[in-house]
Amino acid sequence: MPNLIAHIHWSLIAIEHGMLVLAGLLVYLTSTRITRQHRHPSAALAWVLTITLLPYIGIPLYLLIGVRKVPRAQSRPRRPPASPAETATHWALSLGDALALPAPTRNQTVDFQADGVIALRRLLQLVEQASHSIDICTFVLGHDAVARDLSAALGRAARRGVKVRLLLDEVGSWATPRSMLKALRDDGVELQRFMPVLRNIRRGRVNLRNHRKLVIVDGLHVWSGGRNLAAEYFVAQDDQPVWTDISFVVSGPLARQAQELYQHDWRVASGEVGVVDEAIATPSSPAGGALLQWVPSGPDHADDTLYALLMTAAYRAEQRILLVSPYFVPDDALLTAWCMACRRGVKLTLVLPARSNHRLADVARAPSLRALMAAGADVRLFPRMLHAKAIIVDDDVAWCGSANLDSRSLFLNFELNTAFYDPQAIAWLSDWAAQLAQESTRAPAQQPSATRELFEGLVRIVGFQL
Repeated sequence: MPNLIAHIHWSLIAIEHGMLVLAGLLVYLTSTRITRQHRHPSAALAWVLTITLLPYIGIPLYLLIGVRKVPRAQSRPRRPPASPAETATHWALSLGDALALPAPTRNQTVDFQADGVIALRRLLQLVEQASHSIDICTFVLGHDAVARDLSAALGRAARRGVKVRLLLDEVGSWATPRSMLKALRDDGVELQRFMPVLRNIRRGRVNLRNHRKLVIVDGLHVWSGGRNLAAEYFVAQDDQPVWTDISFVVSGPLARQAQELYQHDWRVASGEVGVVDEAIATPSSPAGGALLQWVPSGPDHADDTLYALLMTAAYRAEQRILLVSPYFVPDDALLTAWCMACRRGVKLTLVLPARSNHRLADVARAPSLRALMAAGADVRLFPRMLHAKAIIVDDDVAWCGSANLDSRSLFLNFELNTAFYDPQAIAWLSDWAAQLAQESTRAPAQQPSATRELFEGLVRIVGFQL
């Protein structure tokens, strides 16, 4: 009799366990279908295995960080092309039109800053000259002298009557002192935290972070790129060298479009995550100015816009692809596309930091680097921390902004890049990327042990697929 009772007891436990696994898989399937979350096979397999094998961990983890698209994310209405002739002659413009990206605009000036000190000086100048409005979005607002100087400048602007709004990612800026934020509010700065963890934990949006970098002044000038608002992105600290990064200032209609994008993010931060904006209007453009286009991507878009552009570029490139990124963990499809580009004769150069500030990213990138080198790519390791992000394809188009070449940036984060179609801007970015490559050493081709390969695979799945 005791054996029978024990057998029944364990049978009930097994049934309960099976029902829990089934319920978890149903939650995964239903939520994925309802929110139209198109997952790549490796990510889907990782979630299914985690829920099946470790349901008591996998189900809460999925409910916490599993959402990839916000509810009701839709394709924005297509807009009439700003210039049908230009759209018809450039594949990236045509694809951008199909993805309902903001219309390309011609702008008066484009000013790149590769030097951190110059970039900081230019940013502070923009804040000091503001007469009407300043809108800022950043992932990180540091706890250092640079952040204090910028905060003081924003406070002065607010006190002289400028409308100042500051949008901070809740996770990225977790270390920002409360005293600094209180001082900003006391000066009249409007402050929003993007997707606070406690507010969004039950909605599964904790994993969706705003990684965009924008400073818009008076709707006339916009500062953007890869830099967060912290000291390491601008100046050396003690014995630590400054991070190599890039930012730029554009004066022209692109700034007005940036305000529209910023307003959308401000509403998302206030909780209106399902709001889908109308297609952004095209401001009047000066004749003969630099042709630029915003490329926003993230959970608020039904399409993975930057990913679609990079995939297409890999097959459209004829001569070269230059890639600069601090982290490199692409999905299998994009990696295959780049390998195929190499094999058909396209010169692909990838510049990465020899050692980044995220050791797991350095481990996870290794299989992709080996695949690219086997296909003939020139992989270069920069001797210092490299935080810049840029992609240059032939002499036709370049993208520069906030998105890293990893699955988090391409599929999870709210990101913002700028497409450059202007020959002078493309040439500047090309020369800058080539200089980085010259300062770097060629990555060694090493065959890892079986244990190392297993470890790399686990880090890649757990850290960069879920």
